[in-house]
Amino acid sequence: MAPAPSSAPAAKAGAGWGSGGLSSEAARLRRRFPTVADLAAQARRRTPRFAYEFVAGGVGDDHGLARNRQALDAVEIVPRYGIDLRGVSTETTLFGRGYALPVGVAPMGLAGLLWPDADEAIAAAAQRARIPYVMSTVANSSIERIARIAPDVFWYQLYNVPENDHAVSLDLIRRAQAAGAHALVLTMDVPVRSKRVRDVRNGLVVPFRPTLRTAWDVARAPLWALAMLRRGQPRFFNFEPYLGPEASTGDLAGFVYQKMTGPLTWESVARFRDVWRGPLIVKGILHPDDADKAVSLGADGILVSNHGGRQFDAAPATIDALPPIEERVRGRATVMVDGAMVSGLDLLRARRRGAAAAFAGRAFLMAYAAAGADGLDHVVRLFTDEFRTALIQSGTLLQDPLPSRPGAPAP
Repeated sequence: MAPAPSSAPAAKAGAGWGSGGLSSEAARLRRRFPTVADLAAQARRRTPRFAYEFVAGGVGDDHGLARNRQALDAVEIVPRYGIDLRGVSTETTLFGRGYALPVGVAPMGLAGLLWPDADEAIAAAAQRARIPYVMSTVANSSIERIARIAPDVFWYQLYNVPENDHAVSLDLIRRAQAAGAHALVLTMDVPVRSKRVRDVRNGLVVPFRPTLRTAWDVARAPLWALAMLRRGQPRFFNFEPYLGPEASTGDLAGFVYQKMTGPLTWESVARFRDVWRGPLIVKGILHPDDADKAVSLGADGILVSNHGGRQFDAAPATIDALPPIEERVRGRATVMVDGAMVSGLDLLRARRRGAAAAFAGRAFLMAYAAAGADGLDHVVRLFTDEFRTALIQSGTLLQDPLPSRPGAPAP
């Protein structure tokens, strides 16, 4: 006998199978931008070419940029089934502090070029999401302001300013300490400026200099132009104390270009370790011997990085460099990685290759240029949902043992 018709009330609007039936703002953003690539495409439409290509581009012929992505895509994870992981947690701990997800915002210089106030908006989103935010020395905000916006998740990244016996570098460290930064990140992989071909072709300069090409680029991005008019051209606020409040945007940019040069030596690392009270992370490491040297000088963390493919076009992919470095310093330092991280699956790939956490830059900046603060909250949800799905689908717990040797298949 056929069952009697149900007497239950009719389903509410929006009920049913599939995300297309949901009507919240979060669901709308998910349909419009289901991936970081969709956010990047929207950012490209809304911004001038010179601004977009400054962020999206690499160095030389962009081989390193492509190599990072190809190597991540090549990482296979053999799933294990029959395990109920629906209650799995995405929480993680780094240097004694708890975070909601093993992803952080990588330091990005001149982020305000892609969209004004990007640094402050992304810092605020990181604070809401409870994920680490690493402020760049050449951000378009100040240490003190970012510390107020993101007090629970603020890390500070230092570029080398060697003039006058590192006077500026040491004062930047002092200011970060006073502002309450939870970690200091020393960037090693910029011993010299590299040729970023897209920027050369676009004639990129800060402050902007009007040319026919620049005018055309700006004309096709009217919302960007209006936002820039309201906020002003991106300014390197961290250097105002050393030039004075009357310094022009051009004065600050010239100071950065002329003074922030030269390699960060191991002697400098040791010196900065002596004055910084807190976790010290060395970023830009790709060789196990360099990782070992950094730890011997007191580094608490290693951030395996090739600068997002923006410094040396022959550098290996970071996900490939990660396992031998993790094995070398295992038990002595926390190892993290960046480079082409655009999904929760990428976070799991990084984790299974030995990283305690992964950092992404372009994903957050593109999200802000595409959809503002809502876009930032959306990209955090993408990372969170995708990472949780990847954990469950693979049968992986965050505390599972890591591969036992470099290059071992991800179990």
